[in-house]
Amino acid sequence: MKQHRTLRHVFAVPAVIAVAGLVGLVSALTGDGWRDGLAWLGLAAPVAAVLWARAARRS
Repeated sequence: MKQHRTLRHVFAVPAVIAVAGLVGLVSALTGDGWRDGLAWLGLAAPVAAVLWARAARRS
């Protein structure tokens, strides 16, 4: 039986990934030090999501 999903359920994870990427970009452009680490984490989120999706699709 199919479940009905709202727009919130459909777009929740892509929105979180987009916000993480945006935070990573802004922190990379605005400073050094701890912001570099935040930039790495924020910009790694979309890459990690793609790798996870590819691995899940193969299994």
